[in-house]
Amino acid sequence: MSCSSPHIPFLLFFLLLISFTLLGNSPTQHTLTNFFSSFNASIPKLEGLSISNISTSFSFSSFFNTSIAKHQQQQMAAIPSTRPAAIDKELKLSQLEKGLERARAAIRKAILHRNYTSNKDEDFVPRGSVYRNANAFHQSYIEMEKRFKVWAYGEGEPPIVHGGPEADIYAIEGHFISEMEDRRNPFRARHPSEAHVFLLPFSVVNIVEYVYKPEAKDYWGPLKRLIADYINVISDKYPYWNRSHGADHFMVSCHDWAPHLSVANADLHRNSIRAICNANTSEGFKLGKDVTLPEVHLPDGGLSSPAREQTSVDGRTLLAFFAGGAHGYIREALLRHWKDKDSDVVVYEYLPDGINYGQMMSKARFCLCPSGFEVASPRIVEAIFNGCVPVIISIDYPPPFADVLDWSKFSIEIPVGRIPEIKEILGNISARRYGVLQRRVVQVQRHFVLNRPAKRFDVFHMVLHSIWLRRVNLRLNY
Repeated sequence: MSCSSPHIPFLLFFLLLISFTLLGNSPTQHTLTNFFSSFNASIPKLEGLSISNISTSFSFSSFFNTSIAKHQQQQMAAIPSTRPAAIDKELKLSQLEKGLERARAAIRKAILHRNYTSNKDEDFVPRGSVYRNANAFHQSYIEMEKRFKVWAYGEGEPPIVHGGPEADIYAIEGHFISEMEDRRNPFRARHPSEAHVFLLPFSVVNIVEYVYKPEAKDYWGPLKRLIADYINVISDKYPYWNRSHGADHFMVSCHDWAPHLSVANADLHRNSIRAICNANTSEGFKLGKDVTLPEVHLPDGGLSSPAREQTSVDGRTLLAFFAGGAHGYIREALLRHWKDKDSDVVVYEYLPDGINYGQMMSKARFCLCPSGFEVASPRIVEAIFNGCVPVIISIDYPPPFADVLDWSKFSIEIPVGRIPEIKEILGNISARRYGVLQRRVVQVQRHFVLNRPAKRFDVFHMVLHSIWLRRVNLRLNY
């Protein structure tokens, strides 16, 4: 072939394109397709596309590399030692993105026609004003069941990874990680190449329990370095973190320190989906990117469910109820104004002997749910389970599943500054309106039940749907 051949420019362009693909220099972009009419959050564009190098005074790399689960060893053994051809990788990624585009189209169609399309009989169809857009939510959920795949990394050893608490107020963290790694889970990817998102299965609760030393001068350092080192291990070993700078990865934690520890890796904090209970927008929680994890209190480790007998509206003789310690300034204000001062607004700091907490919630029309030291409160889910209308008293707290559920239709929000007016505000709610609110509380109970194994539309699947929605709204040009 002579130098004057017309094919030369084309060949040079093709070789240049292949080189960029192999080097992983494709741009990464965020876009948000607003399927839900009231979901107006925006996803910020990714910044600082270089992987941050976080210095560590000690390394957990060897620890994380020592234990890959047997089933994952078998799966990874099937992956060729050499990188697949660029064209094969592009085809697989293209198929994932095309599937997401079909999901977007199906959701748009459901919104337009106010109906859903499913290839099976639906045992539950979301209806009513508790949903921001019931048709969009239902079709999105159907598409999630049809397509969504999650890969959980196998590196590391319990208890730091692959588990977590399954009792007390942080229980949802351990249950979610365990459920997602269960072989029977239909959302579990068989191979990372088919995954839409990647779970970082470390437990912040266990990291704090086993690594935190309060007497240490730098007690944050070891906790952050452990998380940073885990991400370094999986980013060195696999291409998935680096190709998206963590944007299609997510962590799940209910510990109060989770937002602070996520800064261990700049991309984890800035780009990844953080499903956390401590969802405080004033402390970096990003609407549209992060996910509010509901705090489900399991004092004895047993699974949660609504009260067997739901008290009728007429049987609720108390106007409002709260019992809890003076944790934080919001609780302190509530106790200062209402503790032991009113027979209609019953507020205890410590529940007196002989009084049952659940029974008190069942007798109350409204259950006060003030933030403690952090914004989340397990009382929200406890109130819902007892058929008691939640009264959220918080600042900068987006409640769980707010991109799907319209909390104004089944709860009351009272500003912190109006705590002295609680009796007046709640007393002015008409009997008719209260009856509607209470019936809607019962309607949303199914979305907060913790089942093992998980069941359709329960709290596990609602969390997963929140993650799915963020992935659907994210276009990644690997």
